[in-house]
This record gives sequence, C-alpha cells and structure tokens, in this order.
Amino acid sequence: MSVTKTNRSHLTAVAQALFVTFLWSTSWVLIKFGLRSDLPPVTFAGLRYTLAFLCLLPVVLFNTEHRKTIRELPKAQWGELIVLGLLYYTLAQGSQFVGLALLPAPTLTLLLNFSPIFIAVYSMYSIHERTSLLQWGGIFITVVGALVYFLPLSLEGGQTLGLLAAFVGVTSNAAAAVLGRKVNSHGRISPIVVTTISMGVGGVLMLGIGVGVQGIRVLTLQQWAIIGWLALVNTAFAFTLWNKSLQTLTAVESGIINSTMLPQITILAWIFLGETINGKQMLGLAFVVAGILIVQLWRYLPISKNKL
Repeated sequence: MSVTKTNRSHLTAVAQALFVTFLWSTSWVLIKFGLRSDLPPVTFAGLRYTLAFLCLLPVVLFNTEHRKTIRELPKAQWGELIVLGLLYYTLAQGSQFVGLALLPAPTLTLLLNFSPIFIAVYSMYSIHERTSLLQWGGIFITVVGALVYFLPLSLEGGQTLGLLAAFVGVTSNAAAAVLGRKVNSHGRISPIVVTTISMGVGGVLMLGIGVGVQGIRVLTLQQWAIIGWLALVNTAFAFTLWNKSLQTLTAVESGIINSTMLPQITILAWIFLGETINGKQMLGLAFVVAGILIVQLWRYLPISKNKL
C-alpha cells in the first residue's frame, strides 16, 4: 500500500471521528434538555443505548456475513466485547449522564479532557502502542488549554457526587478507548458487530440498573423525540462510524479527537444554552486546538522521522 493511500485512509478516519464528535457534542445539549425535564439520568441513558441496540440488531441478524462472524467468535473475543460494553456504555456513558445532571456541561467536559493521559498510559502497557514525544507534547498543551479555560473552578457543595461520576467516566472511557482500539485494529470483526454486541450488553444492563434504582415514568412526545434522535443518529450510527475509524486510528489519536468536543460543546452551549465565552476561555480553546493538531499531524512533520 502506497504512503499516499495510507495517508488518505488515515485522514478519512480522522474526518469520520471528527464528525462523530460533532454528533456527540450535540448530544450533550439534547441530554441537558432531557435532564431539565426531569428524566432520571441512568434510565435516560439506558433507554438511549438500549433503543440504539434494538435498531442495530436487525441489521446484524439479517446479514449472513455478520451472523457467521458472531457464530465463529472465540470466547476470548466475546469476553472483550462484553467488557467493552460494560466499560464504554454502562460505566462511561452512564456516569456521564449522572455527571451532566449534577455538573455544568463545560466542567464535565474539562474533566473528560484528561482522558488522553490515561489512554496513553494504558496504551503503553496493554496494547504496546508507542506515544511519541510530540504526541505527549500535544496532550500536555491540550490539558493546559483545558485548565486555562476553566480554572479557577467554582463548584457548589452538592457537586461532589458529580465529580466522582466524572472520574469514573474519565477512567472507564480511557480504558474503553484502549480496549476498543485492540478489538477494532485487527479488522476481523465488522464495526457494526462490535457496536451492536458491546452496546447491547452495556445498554441493557444500564437500563436495568436505571429502572431498578431510579424507576421510569410516562414520557412526553418531546422526551421520546430526544431519546429517539440520540439513539438512532447520535448512537447507533455514530458509534458504528467511530468503531470503523478505530480500525485506523491509534488509541491516543482517537482520545485526542474526543477532546475536540470541548470547543464544540462550548460553542453549542453558547448558541443553545445561553452560555458566554470570555477572553480567557478563548485562549484555552486555542491551546486545546493546538494540542489536537500536534497529535494528529505529528506523523507528517519532518521531525517525526527522528522518532520523537
């Protein structure tokens, strides 16, 4: 495969992942609207991912190749997909819904921007993906930008549980990114199969926990519309496209692309939730974007040939 074709495939994967982060960024605004209408957060999340799983399931079951893949999956890969579902959906997504119910959206986004640090460490010890010095520099600049944007933080006394939920979300999301990279990098399992199985495990378990702990009530048409859009577009479609991008992108690259949600959510929150941006916040955004560009473009820089 030529270098040009390889680079083109990589840039396509980057574009796919960036589009997914845009969809996920709009999710935060929609989730905030849903939480404002008193939807229980864990049940809300469980409904979203279970409905998305049910949308994907017929696509997989009515495809001969997908059915064959599932029948031939070894126990080890079944185990990986189950753990991926628990990490990526039950823990990471469930804790984010709880965090959004207790914390301002930008504050939670800031905390999630520390995921690349955990991802880089996990990658070195679990799947042996080397993180270059330039990439570490990009990660550092991204974190600095997040700190410049939000510090000093001003949290109310009742937000301790939100911080704990955010920490669970950060660590489980980082572990899921590394495991997701491992599962998808081989290219032996279709992204839609990976998404369907892992989402089914994580989503159904999360819905069961939500109904058992928080209960469920009659939903309005608007609430069902929010859940339906989140399930079909921002989940079933978006997560499948994300898993496809992971066949090309490294865990650190996918993690840093996730960090673009910080400026995206900030802009969307300004437009739809009335949150303003000051000069210090703009400087922080500039640092975040610079860090993201360094991590993504390092392979094209002449200095990268010196194995930095």
